[in-house]
Amino acid sequence: MSEEVLIDSIGRQGDGVAVTANGRVHVAYTLPGERVEIARDGERGTLLEIIEKSADRIAPRCKHFGECGACALEHWRAEPYLAWKRNLVVEALAREGVSADVAVTIPAYGNGRIRVVFHSGRGAKKEAVGFAKRRSHEIVDLEECPVLAPELEAALPVARELTKILLAAGKPIDLHFTVAERGLDIDIRGPGKLVKQIESKIVSFAAEKKILRISLHGEPLAQLMPPTHLVGNVRVNLPPAPFLQATAEGERVLAEKVMQAADGTKSAVDLFSGIGTFALRLAGIAKVSAFDNHEPSIQALQAAAKTPGLKPVTAIVRDLFRWPLVTDELKKVDFVVLDPPRQGAETQARELAKSKVKKIAYVSCDADSFARDAKILMQGGYKLFEVTPVDQFQYSPHVELVGVFRR
Repeated sequence: MSEEVLIDSIGRQGDGVAVTANGRVHVAYTLPGERVEIARDGERGTLLEIIEKSADRIAPRCKHFGECGACALEHWRAEPYLAWKRNLVVEALAREGVSADVAVTIPAYGNGRIRVVFHSGRGAKKEAVGFAKRRSHEIVDLEECPVLAPELEAALPVARELTKILLAAGKPIDLHFTVAERGLDIDIRGPGKLVKQIESKIVSFAAEKKILRISLHGEPLAQLMPPTHLVGNVRVNLPPAPFLQATAEGERVLAEKVMQAADGTKSAVDLFSGIGTFALRLAGIAKVSAFDNHEPSIQALQAAAKTPGLKPVTAIVRDLFRWPLVTDELKKVDFVVLDPPRQGAETQARELAKSKVKKIAYVSCDADSFARDAKILMQGGYKLFEVTPVDQFQYSPHVELVGVFRR
C-alpha cells in the first residue's frame, strides 16, 4: 500500500526524511520540499513517484545512479548539497556541545578519485565488476563512473579482464586500483593463495597492459616499475594499496590547511602518518617525527625522507590506539598533526589534552569521532578555532574536515 509524504530534510546517510503521523521515514533519491509517493516498510520508504519536484533537483551525471549504491546525492544542485555537508559537521559538533566556527565546504574533486576498490565474484553474476547495489551484496556491472579520475574510469575494462582470470579461484574479489605517477597500481584482495597457472596469467596480463604493479594481498606478483606518488615536491615509492587522500585536489587542500596551521613550527609530530602526506611537507620547515602502525607505509616514508633539502624525519612503526604518544614524548613538540581512521583517536586525544603542545591540526574523515575528540582536547584547555569541511567524496554522505586547536 502506498502513501504520500513531504520530504523535510536530508538525513545523515543522504536519504530524504519525511516526518509523518506514523513516524519518520527515510526515502532514498528524494530532496527537501518534494512531495512523493512511497511504499513504506517501517522507517524506510521506496520511492514510487515524485508528485512535486524540488527546484534543486538536477539530472544525474551517471547512467547507474539509482541502482549503484556508491552515490546518494547526484541529483542535488551543488549549493544546497555543499551546505548540507557543512551542516553534517555543525550538527556533529553540536551533539558533543562543541562550539566552533565552521567554514563553508570546499569542493575538492579535481580530476576525480585517484583510488578505488572494484568488487567482483559476488552474487548471481560473478563476472560483474563495480560497486554494490544499495542495501545489497549484488554488484552493479559498471560501464562508467564520472566521480573517478579518467585513468580509473578508463581502467574498467582492465578490471573486467583481470576478474575473468581470477574467477577460477571461486571467491569474492576486491581490486584496489591506485593512480600512480606513471600508471596504475593494483592490489588483489580476497582470492587467497593462487595456483601457479593463475599467477602466470596475471604476470603476462600485467606486462601486456603495462600495469606498473599487480600485488596479491600486499605481496607483488608482477612489477614493471615502482609506482610513485608526489607528496609536495617529494617522490614516494608506494606500498601496495596505500592510503592516499581520495583526490589529488583533496590532498592539496588538506595539506594547505595543515601547513597554514604549522606556520612557525620548529618541531612537529605526524600521527597516523601513512606514507607522509603531511610529514614530508612539514619536513620542509621543521624537524618531524612520524608514527603509523602500517609498516610498509613507514618504510616508504623513511626512504622518501632521505630526499635532499628536507629537515630530519624520524618515522616509527607504532600502534597509536594501543600505545599513544604520552606527555613526556611531546614535551619538545610545538605542533601535532593527526589524521586517524574513521573511529578517530580518543586514546591519543586524551594524552594530547594533557600535553603542552601549542597547536594541533586534526584531519578527520568522520565528523562524529572528530567532535568527540575535539571535546576531549577542549576540556584539556585547547580552543578550537576553525573547522573546514572538505568534500572529496562527491555525492556521498562522507565529509572530510580539518580542525585547528591552540593552547
